Amino acid sequence: MTQEEEARLESIEELLRSESIRQEILPIVERVRAELARKNEALMTWEPIPLNVFGGALPAEIQSAWVFVLRAGVDTGPERHPNSHQRMMTFDGSGDMRTRDASQWRSNVLVSNSDAPLEQRWISIPRNVWHRPVVGPDADWTVVSFHTVPAEELIEEKPDDSSKAGTKQTTYLSKK
Repeated sequence: MTQEEEARLESIEELLRSESIRQEILPIVERVRAELARKNEALMTWEPIPLNVFGGALPAEIQSAWVFVLRAGVDTGPERHPNSHQRMMTFDGSGDMRTRDASQWRSNVLVSNSDAPLEQRWISIPRNVWHRPVVGPDADWTVVSFHTVPAEELIEEKPDDSSKAGTKQTTYLSKK
């Protein structure tokens, strides 16, 4: 991770540690958790965070923020974002955000312990990099994710052998 990216993540994390911002995010977290509890078949649930929650203090390239809750014991499968650089922090729980380089999957275990090093709390995933969240069996994993495109434009691309392109694209808001 470059020093510039590390500084960017630290500045976002400082915002997330603000008690006033946490109080704005916690009701979203609770709604997303409740939705996952209602949807037994869902691997994860999500909701965008209104950017005004951050009072204009996010880096300029951040165009959307999200809460995702991933179900305990699941591997949601590979996905990538062809139109966005993703920056994600563990808010509660832990999980393994595996990333794929040219030949293999790499483990990136992330935890919600604020005393852990930055690279154990955050991950920065450039555009078009395959990643797959894998959650342990004991507890759901809550993350806050930041993207470089507006919420309505965030594309999720997944492998799809039935497609000529070999992938299928959807937007998160169209999947709700």
